Amino acid sequence: MSDSHHELSGRVPLVNQITEMLVRDIKTGVLPDGERLPPERNMAEGLNISVGTLRKALAELENRGLLTRIQGSGNYVNSTLDEHNVYALFRLELVDGPATPSARLLSLDHMDKPSGLPDIGSATKAFRFRRIRHLNQREAALEEIWLDGRHAEHIDAAQVTDSLYRFYRDVLGFRITRVQDRVGVGRLPDWAPEAWQQRYGGDWGFVERLSRDQDGELAEYSRTWFDPEHVRFVSR
Repeated sequence: MSDSHHELSGRVPLVNQITEMLVRDIKTGVLPDGERLPPERNMAEGLNISVGTLRKALAELENRGLLTRIQGSGNYVNSTLDEHNVYALFRLELVDGPATPSARLLSLDHMDKPSGLPDIGSATKAFRFRRIRHLNQREAALEEIWLDGRHAEHIDAAQVTDSLYRFYRDVLGFRITRVQDRVGVGRLPDWAPEAWQQRYGGDWGFVERLSRDQDGELAEYSRTWFDPEHVRFVSR
């Protein structure tokens, strides 16, 4: 069916129909933030439209800030437009309800991957971040994040922002688009600050996360210990 037939037979121009369909898929998460769209020719064939019509729709998405077009790489969904959405994949909240997250970096090391680390890529080295996570400026969790070394030769700790997902996107040039969490109970790690060891005891909430990039490849592994008295793990 040709584009002209669609446009003549419908009250809404075809390019507008395609644009609004893609906007809906982005807003509802069918196309998640960071997703790389199929090649334009394949995408046009799948929608039964011309490449020219598709490109007009994609240009409108780019104008609306919902798409990032990278020359030689492809078209990427960009639904991360505000602070709330930046933290959409972070699922710790205070018992009283949602809270604004922030983080304090304790250490950043570039090192050989230890035995027992999940397979997060082919590099022999990884970057290890250790942080204290805050919710509404209250200490709430400890984090240890391992990033496969293929994503950078060097990381300047001064450039690392509260949201590592934003840092990955804006500084390292890749996106985390999918995560898998395993939730359980664990003891504080031996590197926990002494004040934490003294203030808190017993079992802690424990989350292991495997994160994938826009190409579906494992890129990051993290471990989070959170205070179950004041913090909850939430999945939506």
